[in-house]
Amino acid sequence: MKELTIVFYISMAVWFLSELYYKRIFTSGQNAQKKDKSTLNILWVVIVPSIFLAVFISNMFKCPISKRDWIFFLGESCIVIGVLFRWIIIRSLGKYFTVDVSIREDHKIKKEGFYKYMRHPSYTFALLTFVGLGLFLNNWVSFAIAFIPPFLAFNYRIKVEEQALVEQFGDEYIQYRKETKRLIPFIY
Repeated sequence: MKELTIVFYISMAVWFLSELYYKRIFTSGQNAQKKDKSTLNILWVVIVPSIFLAVFISNMFKCPISKRDWIFFLGESCIVIGVLFRWIIIRSLGKYFTVDVSIREDHKIKKEGFYKYMRHPSYTFALLTFVGLGLFLNNWVSFAIAFIPPFLAFNYRIKVEEQALVEQFGDEYIQYRKETKRLIPFIY
């Protein structure tokens, strides 16, 4: 179990450092219409306290999701899959990925790969990482704190982002929205 805890802290560090890297490298440049409405700041203001509070609460009192060790492995698996697939999706977007909501001059709607089934796979896998955190902490209260505030913040960001995409692409994006789900293929 001690080894898994070390892996957990390493994966959390990789997650946090990767998000800092994305924030530093993938901010839209001057050739983009910025439409962010402070959603990037909102995400950081919500996410960081949620993580720390979830960890703090899990250390203060027990409210276990499971009494078995499988919960830790499932949680860690979700964290690793979330971080890895978010990176893959960011790479697949290439120059169109930015951490702030913006539209580039030559912007195109990506409709292949994960985007064939959901409009925001990067957010899906970010949220899977929060699910993993909540599961690893093995505490129902921590799970709720780790997941619900980021979920609400991402939903607000999606609303802002989709408004910008409709303004830019009109009927093309509206049709794409009808054909895909937001975050979970075939469900939501």
